Amino acid sequence: MDSATSDLTTHRTPLRSTADNGLKIVIVGGFGVGKTTMVRSVSDIRPLNTEETMTRAGQDIDDVSAVRGKTTTTIAFDFGRISLDARTVLYLFGAPGQGRFWFLWDQLFAGTLGAVVLVDTRRLADSWYAIDRLERHGTPFIVARNDFGGPPHSAQQVREALDLPDTVPLVDCDARSRESSKAVLIALVDHLYALSSSAVRETTP
Repeated sequence: MDSATSDLTTHRTPLRSTADNGLKIVIVGGFGVGKTTMVRSVSDIRPLNTEETMTRAGQDIDDVSAVRGKTTTTIAFDFGRISLDARTVLYLFGAPGQGRFWFLWDQLFAGTLGAVVLVDTRRLADSWYAIDRLERHGTPFIVARNDFGGPPHSAQQVREALDLPDTVPLVDCDARSRESSKAVLIALVDHLYALSSSAVRETTP
């Protein structure tokens, strides 16, 4: 068992009775980019997954050419939880990646503090819809490049391909690793804090 896989079996801590402040973050991206894996790896609890086995009936609907070997798909959302401290809990929602389930995204975005757009650099075009929907909702986000061992691309190449402004953080990750996934969430929180601090400065006389 490698270190990334062993991260998935780490001890899950119970929710403290003092927790009374819940924050919501959504993980979005194309089909098969690792959203379910990220929620599973970082959650303090056994995550709720709505994965179902892919059938022949969906062969003409779902493009699996880039994710051969994938046998399941999320049909609603994934849910996990992280206790940040004695009072604050972070709720994670992994959005379904297939186009036929995108209608669920608007509901998942409601009340969201921010989002992580998880991308596979071999299939960057699959990320355009997620970025577009987040921008339309005015939801702050960062982009995380999941490591699938594909051909290397520079950060600038990825930014240009996604038309990503310099103000949006771009980080690397391995969604299988708890520590790596935690680092992505920390990067998002840092980004949200920076945006909040900037907004306060602009409104202060």
